[in-house]
Amino acid sequence: MTDPFCTVTACVFDAYGTIFDVAAPGARYSERIGDKAATLIKLWRDRQLQYTWLRSMMHRHSDFWSITCDSLDYALEAVGRQDDVELREDLLNAYRTLDPYSDAALVLRLLKENNYQRAILSNASPVMLSEAVVAAGLEDLFSSVLSVEAVGCYKPDPTVYRHAVQRLDIPPERILFVSANGWDVAGASAYGLRTVWINRNKTPVERLDNGPTVQLESLSELISLLRLPR
Repeated sequence: MTDPFCTVTACVFDAYGTIFDVAAPGARYSERIGDKAATLIKLWRDRQLQYTWLRSMMHRHSDFWSITCDSLDYALEAVGRQDDVELREDLLNAYRTLDPYSDAALVLRLLKENNYQRAILSNASPVMLSEAVVAAGLEDLFSSVLSVEAVGCYKPDPTVYRHAVQRLDIPPERILFVSANGWDVAGASAYGLRTVWINRNKTPVERLDNGPTVQLESLSELISLLRLPR
């Protein structure tokens, strides 16, 4: 049986939830937030994603930082903390410098050593991505950092995945798209990319037409999947 990944020469990663831990701000400030910390962080992330989809559908684009602020304001009001200006500022600052997952640097380094192209394809604005990558010390491990701001719409619109293919200038079948978001994987699969879903929480596959090529539980499992020599 032919290895479906033997022709892959580029790995394209989603950023938030895949390389960077979006739960990190809640962990940093859980004591200050109190017993509603988990609710606040979940609402923040849920609204952040929902606002990207809704704005794409309405053709009312706003950059991801504005959406991140708007969704946090919604979440703060929902848990009764809308007047806590200092908490809002601290959470937003924490989002600028999210912690990377512990295995991200190793995987990216091995990909680089084995001559794979390594790109981010993210909903985030270029400034957000630059800040996150630099804060995590990963700036030398990515060959490209791509933002949806170049096309003015959000994932999972096929225009976004096409942008990555065009910028990398290699055929779709040579690109492996890696994301921890099932809906993002569905979008990339529908476009025609080979996909890896990093299913850390062992959740069900999304009931959409296009599923992942393969499921993994961590980024480090890419090492054996792609047979990367250490």
